[in-house]
Amino acid sequence: MSFPRYPSYKDSGVEWLGEVPRHWEVTRARNHGVFSGSGIDKKTVEGEQPVKMFNYLDVYNSIDKTLPYSPDLMDTTAPADKAIEHAVRRGDILLTPSSETSDDVGHAARVLDVPEGVVYSYHILRFRGTDAADPAFLTYAFNAAPTRAYFTSVCTGTTRMVLGREDFKSAPVAKPPPAEQTQIAAFLDRETAKIDDLVAEQRRLMELLKEKRQAVISHAVTKGLNPHAPMKPSGIEWLGNVPTHWKITRLAYNAVIENGTTPSRDNPEYWFDGDIPWLSSGEVNQYRITEAKEFITKSALEKCSLRLLPKGTIVIGMIGQGKTRGLSASLEIEASINQNLAAIIPGKNLASDYLLYIFQSVYEYLREFGRGGNQAALNCEILSALKVPLPPLEEQLHICVHLAAHLKKFDNLTTEAQRAIDLLQERRTALISDAVTGQIDVRQFTKQEAA
Repeated sequence: MSFPRYPSYKDSGVEWLGEVPRHWEVTRARNHGVFSGSGIDKKTVEGEQPVKMFNYLDVYNSIDKTLPYSPDLMDTTAPADKAIEHAVRRGDILLTPSSETSDDVGHAARVLDVPEGVVYSYHILRFRGTDAADPAFLTYAFNAAPTRAYFTSVCTGTTRMVLGREDFKSAPVAKPPPAEQTQIAAFLDRETAKIDDLVAEQRRLMELLKEKRQAVISHAVTKGLNPHAPMKPSGIEWLGNVPTHWKITRLAYNAVIENGTTPSRDNPEYWFDGDIPWLSSGEVNQYRITEAKEFITKSALEKCSLRLLPKGTIVIGMIGQGKTRGLSASLEIEASINQNLAAIIPGKNLASDYLLYIFQSVYEYLREFGRGGNQAALNCEILSALKVPLPPLEEQLHICVHLAAHLKKFDNLTTEAQRAIDLLQERRTALISDAVTGQIDVRQFTKQEAA
């Protein structure tokens, strides 16, 4: 759908805004409200008042940039005076003043109806309007591309990017009359909701494709390709019945299993001008590894109990509270690894790709294993003892060829779905930016909807 422009425009005088409708004001955020920090952290202190708290992730992860009340909000405590002073109410806007990258600072979300006793954490700022500016419109304006470009340009820091209070106060705002702000916000609420629904559909499709892909892999590596093959009990819960002619064997009998280490970061001999790929768990992606983010020297390889792993080695993530543990990938390059990865070098009776498919099949099963506190871990002993189905080598290769052809269809459909999501999100971003800067006139569409 194409939208008309306003009858006339003027130069805003602000690089980030360009031209705006002639009857709009161009102001700064400080003219419309007050920014406040709470100083309230996540620690529960005896004797303080129990409160619910919005935190950084609540703001950052909000898809529609609204913050409804939920009993699942974080529980903490605050001094009674702070609980009153920093309570949030409907229409407050919470913003993220710092993050690891400049793209992630300055995100804004608007508070909806909340009961008493809800505050905001010291990691975020509260903006409370003091004039007739529409909170929904201002939330869209804070999140619009021009304002985000401004935030990116003024944030500072090295390991963490930070926006100061003055940076927020100086954020440029193109301000239409109050009634028009409400019209624009209503239009964007309706149109972005439509886009978000389409994105959600594509994400559901991707999940279904992922599940189907996993099912195809699991069936092939546990049942084979011959539907008429006689079967026998494997004696292993995750395997069930397998073809009679297959072996069930410990992984250690058909592969070398080891892990790596991290050379001392304080020794430049190990890192400076290195050209040997060195991998961490963040590079394990369930598919294939074709490049490394870090490199070590030959000296590090020789002196730090490391070795250059051959192509076709399967690497497994061994630690992590989330989904890192149990993730696998095949090396397309020669590389070394750190201590949080296990390397499995297949023997002559085990095809590398077939082993990768096995690990993709048992991913959820492996995640249940773990030792050690909050970060449950696999280890080489557990992997060595893992029992796997072992068809004859020729049959393994046949299964790999079959899966490669079939999985390509799923991967192509997933790529198409992701491309659709990217285009929808680009459309969403452009629509918000155009509406809050007056590049399109949506008033008649809001009136038509109301009629």
